[in-house]
Amino acid sequence: MSKERFLLAYSGGLDTSIIISWLKEHYDCDVIAMAGDVGIGVDEAELKEKALKCGAEKCYVIDMTEEFITDFIYPTLKANAVYEGKYLLGTSFARPLIAKHMVDIARQEHCSTICHGATGKGNDQVRFELTIKALAPELKILAPWRIWDIKSRDEEVDYAKARNIPIPVTKKDNYSMDQNIWHLSHEGMDLENPANEPHYDQILKLMVSPEAAPDKPTYVDLTFENGIPVEVDGITGATEILKHLNEVAGQNGVGIADMVENRLVGMKSRGVYETPGGTVMYAAHRELELLTLDRDTLHYKDLVAQRYAELVYYGQWYHPLREALQAFVDETQKVVTGKVRLKLYKGNVLPAGTTSPFSLYQEELSTFSEDHVYDQKDAGGFINCFGLPMKVVAQMKQRNGLLPKA
Repeated sequence: MSKERFLLAYSGGLDTSIIISWLKEHYDCDVIAMAGDVGIGVDEAELKEKALKCGAEKCYVIDMTEEFITDFIYPTLKANAVYEGKYLLGTSFARPLIAKHMVDIARQEHCSTICHGATGKGNDQVRFELTIKALAPELKILAPWRIWDIKSRDEEVDYAKARNIPIPVTKKDNYSMDQNIWHLSHEGMDLENPANEPHYDQILKLMVSPEAAPDKPTYVDLTFENGIPVEVDGITGATEILKHLNEVAGQNGVGIADMVENRLVGMKSRGVYETPGGTVMYAAHRELELLTLDRDTLHYKDLVAQRYAELVYYGQWYHPLREALQAFVDETQKVVTGKVRLKLYKGNVLPAGTTSPFSLYQEELSTFSEDHVYDQKDAGGFINCFGLPMKVVAQMKQRNGLLPKA
């Protein structure tokens, strides 16, 4: 009988570097590695060479950057989805994209099983596996972290050294990090104690701390069409725009999120996220929505945004509810077109002017000066009708001695 073929989600990091060897030690299998470049500019030749040295039969390296931005980042941006008020979902929506391509390669290579290096404590195992179940229910899934005897990252380092497997970390520098063009996350080591202040001078890679940012503000101009940024400071192209914003925002210390979050598996975890360009995009998008969306739509969309963020965080990108909510979001974005200027200064993002052909702001209605379009006498009747239910409740309370009488 021919050997079973396994496809491994491969990054070249600590976990996946040792999994190839572990799979071949414990299963009669050939291992195909697949790495997704989500905008960090991996060295394809080096990554393939390393995978082959670790025992892989072959290694695919797929550039997913443009697809990542247009098909995953932009839909989430249009939804204004933020998990627990801080997290811009950088790892969350990268995983279903990678898993989607894993399914394609697994079928191409006639693999029976897809493997990943996500731990049994984390969210990524769910994100990978729900995508595989949604797109290829016939494929088997193997997660070594849930079944092997290795219990910690230090033991992983020992395992690699014993087999001469090259790894990118040591026991002294062992943060768990995930990077793509949208963000860089940091977990583990001293960050595991929420009482510890992060050593930003040591961990920040995409940006400087607010204290180290220039004393002079930087202005950025963003142009949106239907909720999507199409030009920033004269720069066009999805990848080019995000790279530019990452650089400019990073130089101004914009985009740090230090948070204790609720993982899907039930525990709280502490992480530090760097999302410089994404933070600016979200801020600009919000300013434009405030100008162009009516009150009821905006407020209801805020409710949708929270649920949307949960679906993305929970790995349910291909869930029918996420797709249905996307239809609602896309409908709201038909008027989210215009220009936004922002001022970046020492970690802060401040609005500096917004215009749109779909603006709902009318100065003659809002002005404190004399106007001829709003009759203030109308407000009295409106308040009487609007407040009538509250007045009736108060009268009932007075009758029952629950409210003092005049």
